[in-house]
Amino acid sequence: MRHYLDHNATAPVRPEVIDLIAETMRHDGNSLSVHEEGRSAHKILEDAREQVRSLVNAPVNGVIFTSGGTESIHYALHGVMAPHKIKRFFISAIEHTAVAANAETTGADIEFIPALRSGVVDLAWLKDRLKDYDVDRDGGFMVCVMFANNETGVIQPVAEAAEITHDAGGLLFCDAAQAVGKVPVNFVMSGADIMSFTGHKFGGPVGVGALVAGPNLPLEPQLRGGGHESNRRAGTHNVAGIAGLGLACALAKETVAHAGDIAALRNRMEDAAIEAGAKIWGASEERLPGTLCLSADGFPGATQLMTMDLAGLAISAGSACSSGKTKPSHVLVAMGASDEEATSAIRVSLGWNSTAEDADAFIETWPKAYERIKVRSEQKGAA
Repeated sequence: MRHYLDHNATAPVRPEVIDLIAETMRHDGNSLSVHEEGRSAHKILEDAREQVRSLVNAPVNGVIFTSGGTESIHYALHGVMAPHKIKRFFISAIEHTAVAANAETTGADIEFIPALRSGVVDLAWLKDRLKDYDVDRDGGFMVCVMFANNETGVIQPVAEAAEITHDAGGLLFCDAAQAVGKVPVNFVMSGADIMSFTGHKFGGPVGVGALVAGPNLPLEPQLRGGGHESNRRAGTHNVAGIAGLGLACALAKETVAHAGDIAALRNRMEDAAIEAGAKIWGASEERLPGTLCLSADGFPGATQLMTMDLAGLAISAGSACSSGKTKPSHVLVAMGASDEEATSAIRVSLGWNSTAEDADAFIETWPKAYERIKVRSEQKGAA
């Protein structure tokens, strides 16, 4: 029996979402067509938009559908450049690599905001850096702080970062891909000017996401052609996928309400890992309920992944998007981890359909595997 413990990479699609997508694909119609079929597709689209808006408390007309988190990030960073005369990005050192990679292609200057050892962005550094910033003299700027870290699960002080940013005349972008559908996310209360997320992190389909923009926030479209998304993002709508995203958002409210149960499973696994000798990252801070990031000296992350996979458990060595690489996790390095600690890190992540059996499988398997590694190391040392 397999146990899927990699929800932060991609969560299993909810059965209800699969059924709705299949049913929606049986209907004809382009959402911009004015005939009956087109109007029907448009209604499906707008109903889904309201479901998305409701989950994150987005402004009316504030939801722009995209192909997922990476496109949303690209749109957010490139879309503000001309309208807001952006000359500089301040990016937290623990952001997903997609943020820095897309910022680099804008031509703007980039500075990285350090992280504290606890896994929280260093707001004191940001406040000090911006205290003498003059937009008229230095140019427009955007601060990028994620809602929750994809590796450690540590929830970031977005509202506080937004206040510091706005006081200095800048904009704040929040990548909320790991948080939406898992913990309460309120766009308006977050203080963010623009926020991105994607459906496949919480039971929706792959390939559908959203960008949430504040009321009347000027954005330059990155895809041009038709008049889709009120001329903000061209391209024929993936109506079936968007319908699935909408339903996933509606169903996610129940998952958010039961976050405590998911956290209890995570804590059981964490206790077992600590007893076996693991180091837990971000444990002193508020975290996503289902995220556990740990290091085990002498037990490389890639080896842990393979060992668990052979035992029927799917986990991740560091962030999923870079798990094929051997370089240390940039998130843990930013938190002060040594190369040994960063390369021996794994991420275990639970979600909407995780069970006690999944947690039990980790508790039964991982400590024994680590004990074998320590015994071998002791034997080599004695030889």
